[in-house]
Amino acid sequence: MIPDRASGILLHPTSLPGVFGVGDLGPQAHRWLDWLARSGCRYWQILPIGPTGYGDSPYQSFSAHAGNPNLISPELLVEDGLIAAAHLDDRPNPPDDAVDYGAVIPWKRGLLAEAHLASREHHLRGDYEAFLTRHSWVEDYALFMALKEANGAGPWWEWPRELRLADPATVDRREHAEAADRHAFTQFLFFRQWELLRERARDAGIRIIGDIPIFVALDSVDVWARPDLFMLDEQRRPTVVAGVPPDYFSETGQLWGNPLYDWDAHAADGYSWWIERLRTAHRIVDVVRIDHFRGFVDYWEIPAGSPTAETGRWVNGPGRPLFDAVATALGGLPIIAEDLGELHPEVPALRDELDLPGMKILQFAFDGDPDNDFLPEHYPEHCIVYTGTHDNDTTLGWYRSASVAERRRARRYLGARGPLIVDAMIEAAWASRARLAVAPLQDFLRLDTTARMNTPATLGGNWRWRFRRDALTDELARRIRELNERTSRS
Repeated sequence: MIPDRASGILLHPTSLPGVFGVGDLGPQAHRWLDWLARSGCRYWQILPIGPTGYGDSPYQSFSAHAGNPNLISPELLVEDGLIAAAHLDDRPNPPDDAVDYGAVIPWKRGLLAEAHLASREHHLRGDYEAFLTRHSWVEDYALFMALKEANGAGPWWEWPRELRLADPATVDRREHAEAADRHAFTQFLFFRQWELLRERARDAGIRIIGDIPIFVALDSVDVWARPDLFMLDEQRRPTVVAGVPPDYFSETGQLWGNPLYDWDAHAADGYSWWIERLRTAHRIVDVVRIDHFRGFVDYWEIPAGSPTAETGRWVNGPGRPLFDAVATALGGLPIIAEDLGELHPEVPALRDELDLPGMKILQFAFDGDPDNDFLPEHYPEHCIVYTGTHDNDTTLGWYRSASVAERRRARRYLGARGPLIVDAMIEAAWASRARLAVAPLQDFLRLDTTARMNTPATLGGNWRWRFRRDALTDELARRIRELNERTSRS
């Protein structure tokens, strides 16, 4: 999967710079790939890129297959002749280092509506029709989004009963045909632009690492269209929900609220839903990180309605049979197992049976335990090391907020102090045995907590960070390239 020593940078596309209020798949993304190639890094890791809802979390998407309309580039719409350049003059004017979703979303929605109107007599219409024949999931997704739109954007369980409990195949689509076609065309635009970016990445020698959460959002077409695959009651309300018990991130655990799978139903269907989900994922990216891999072995089941994740129980997941079914249908797929947290011994056993690399987080290494698995001397070669992830503080922010003892141990281990600790952490990750070393761009830019992407178990203020256009200097690319060469990762 990762044939030799290499490195990468973690950066979600929404964090790219530009004048349209949110990073997108247009010229700035292409420039980013060129700069990444100059740095000697060969991997770009992103977060999930599905359409987001309330809270803007990429881990709570309306679809396991669809792309995020907010990432569609207005400039590329102009190049395709779908909107006039003048439409870009009324763009929102948010700060250039943060996403203002409240301003961006309605503006992008208006642009995409204009593009859809123009598409009726456009040369891309034939490509769009071909796209629909290749992606069977689009029809139900577009209907779901059209129904959501017609019902005040509310979640599907607040729709009229005849729609809430409907089989999508029985819904009269004529009333919603125009809106559904707009949502379907939007997906065509997203994947058209994404494939252009993938081609640029291939030309630059960059592989993209994608990310899929093990669970899907309750307010998604996946649950509405296939309620038989989830633990729901007769009214399609969850009986149990997902989360994790108290841990490093939260004293009361994390109550994610996602519906849990009815694994018996998935097994009876030959795991076809998962096969199609992973098929889509590997059409989009080169390598897939599965978030919360341990859930395939056992997962924390919380009674629906619980105020926190403290009350729950561990329940067995599907284990190897799911992956055997996927391998039979799709062959060997490049997958990274997110195997963090307190693990049942069967979790690393399954990971190793499947020959999947796990993850190591360097920020977790300095608790004083000489046997700490996150210390670089304990890494197996077959793993991915991160200074931190999207759920961690930046390394500078982590260091400043760590305990006195933890800071002291980090200084002794790394031979650095203060802001220099950031470079030392990156150096230690790159010098380790791990086959792949990855750091968030925030760490290469030596940014503090204000650049943190997400704080788990909190609402508001997350997923907003963006870097400024002048941050990607030739000097930074040279410094990273020298590090890659010095550690045999270029």
